[in-house]
Amino acid sequence: MEPILYEKNSKCIDISTEFCGIKFPNPFVLASGPPTAYGTMIKRAFDMGWGGAVLKTLKPDNMNIVDVKPRFNVIRGNHGEIVGFQNIELVSKRPLTIWLKEIEEIKIQYPNRILIGSIMAEADKKEWQELAKKVADSGVDALELNFSCPHGMPEMGVGAAIGQNAKMTSELTEWVKQVVNIPVIVKLTPNVTDIISIAKAAQNGGADGISAINTVQCLIGINLDTMEPLPSVDGYSTYGGYSGLAVKPIGLRAVSQIAKSINLPIFGIGGISSWEHAVEYMLLGASAVQVCTAVMIEGYDIIINFIEGLERYMRNKNIKKITEIKGKSLNRIKDHSALSIVKKVVQINNKLCIQCGKCVKVCGDAGYDALKFKNGQLVVDAEKCDGCSLCTIICPKRALTL
Repeated sequence: MEPILYEKNSKCIDISTEFCGIKFPNPFVLASGPPTAYGTMIKRAFDMGWGGAVLKTLKPDNMNIVDVKPRFNVIRGNHGEIVGFQNIELVSKRPLTIWLKEIEEIKIQYPNRILIGSIMAEADKKEWQELAKKVADSGVDALELNFSCPHGMPEMGVGAAIGQNAKMTSELTEWVKQVVNIPVIVKLTPNVTDIISIAKAAQNGGADGISAINTVQCLIGINLDTMEPLPSVDGYSTYGGYSGLAVKPIGLRAVSQIAKSINLPIFGIGGISSWEHAVEYMLLGASAVQVCTAVMIEGYDIIINFIEGLERYMRNKNIKKITEIKGKSLNRIKDHSALSIVKKVVQINNKLCIQCGKCVKVCGDAGYDALKFKNGQLVVDAEKCDGCSLCTIICPKRALTL
C-alpha cells in the first residue's frame, strides 16, 4: 500500500511512518492477541486499512497450551461503556507449521503491509534460536520477542518472568540477534519497578526496537453474589492481564520514560481506542502504535476513523508528515521539583453555572472549602483557594477554570 497522501492547498499530508527501517503505510498496527490469531483474520484487517499486524505469539510445538473458559471480563463506566478489560488467554495454540505457511501466504498477497512475528520459548538458547530462525525465514518483516505476558506463561518461566529480569532480557535478545537478519523488537512488561532498566537491557542485548507496554497484571473483581473471583472458571480464577482505556496513562508513562532514556524506535501500546490516543503516544516518542482491546470491543473497522481523524488533525495543525509529531511533547515532561508553584485561583463563569453544588461539596470535603453560594451566585474565597483544580474536573458544565 502506498503512503496515504492528502492534497490540500498544494500541501501533502503523509501518514506513513518508519520503524526499524521498515516503511509502514500508516502508524496503526494490530497488536499480538486475539485479533491476529489466524491468517484469515489478518488478511481482513489489511483489507480494511491496517498498516501492519503482530501475530498472536508463536511458540515451539513442544510447549503445550490449553486455554480456560471463560477467560475475559470487563469493568464498565456509568453508561455501560467498557473502560477496563481483563484476559487470561495464553499464546497461540496452533501448530507452528500452519503459521509458517500462513505467513508466506499473507506476505505474497499483501507485500506492502507489515507483518511482525511475535515469538516465545522457554529460557533455552537452542529453542529461541530455532524458533526465531523458522519464523524469520517464513518472511515476516520483523520479530517481536514476548518477554511480557503477565499470566499463565510466567508460571512456565517465560513471558514476564523473562522481562522482569534485566540479565535475561539482554541475554535472550542477544540469542535471537545472533541468528536472524531482520529487526528484533522487545516487548516490555509494565509489571516491574523500573521499566527503564529493562529497556536498557534490551538495547544492550542488541534490540532494534521496543514495544511498550504489554498488559498490567490485575484481578478485575469479585462476584458479590457467588463470592467467586472474575472471570470465574468453575468458581476459581487467577491474576490476568489488564488492558483497555484504563491502562493508557500507564502506557504513556512507560513510553515517555523509555523515549527519554534510550535511542530506539518505540511501538506505543496500551488503551488506544481512538486516533487521539495514538497521537498522544507519538507526541511522547512512539514511532507507531499497536491496538488490540479496542478491536476486540469494536472490530477492525475502527481503522477508518483512526486514519480519517489523524489526517484531519494533521491538516488542522498544518503538519505535513507524521514524523513531525514524534516526541514533540517529550521535553514537557519534567521532574516534580521543576514544575511551577505560582499561585492560581479558580475563575467562575456564573452564566454556565447551574448551581448543582457539586463543586462546593467536593471543595469542602476534599479541598480547601473555598467555594460557596452567596446571593444566588457561586463565589470563591481567593485566600482559601489553593488552585488544586479538583472543582474544575468535577463541574459538569465547565463553568470553573484556572
